[in-house]
Amino acid sequence: MRYAIVSDIHANLEAFCAVLEKIDEMEVDQIVCLGDVVGYNASPNQCADILRDRNIQTVLGNHDAVACGLEDPWGFNPVALAAAMWTRENLSEENLEWLRSLPDVLNFETFAAVHGAPKNRNTYLFTWEDILPHLSFLDEQNCNICFIGHTHSPGIFSTDGVYSVDDDSKFALGTGKSFFINPGSVGQPRDSNPHAAFGILDTEQNDFEQVRIKYPIEKAAKRVVEAGLPQFLADRLTLGK
Repeated sequence: MRYAIVSDIHANLEAFCAVLEKIDEMEVDQIVCLGDVVGYNASPNQCADILRDRNIQTVLGNHDAVACGLEDPWGFNPVALAAAMWTRENLSEENLEWLRSLPDVLNFETFAAVHGAPKNRNTYLFTWEDILPHLSFLDEQNCNICFIGHTHSPGIFSTDGVYSVDDDSKFALGTGKSFFINPGSVGQPRDSNPHAAFGILDTEQNDFEQVRIKYPIEKAAKRVVEAGLPQFLADRLTLGK
């Protein structure tokens, strides 16, 4: 099986469409979304509609939870809060209900999918030390790979080291190892590379491929400004951080 793993779309329609076009070219068997469908950018309904129309299995992100009213925006900075409240006001009732229905974890036998840390979508996992307390989650899920999002930065965390993967290159997963893998963000990359990010897991070849693609950033940024969202959110798309 070949799985496309996408995360942190954040209502960026231009980036999401470009990513889906590339994924379709790569002929994967299934797409999995690690949450934060909405927030920050200006096309929440369009992005949610695509996920629903294509029956893409999706977990609940922290911005999704706030936007649909399941959680209060504790810890959100003023810009994130403004975008979350704008999103809540602009989401259709159908998409609000869909977000409320999303699970916290998905299990695909060979891997699990969450948004932030297992059992806490608001927790950031940046380092191996951050990962350590959550290794037991793999035993609970009876798998050796957990895909995570939330940080908007790609990375591979293994019991024998922390790895980075060059754009459009593959990483051999080997045998007998445990991994937490972050495919990066579709809609708001923060690793100083503005290109949209996603990953491909090939369970037969037992490898992970990091993919980065260009998309019309100027168009996405213009949508943000025209929607009345903070200028900073438009600017950071170009900066990739």
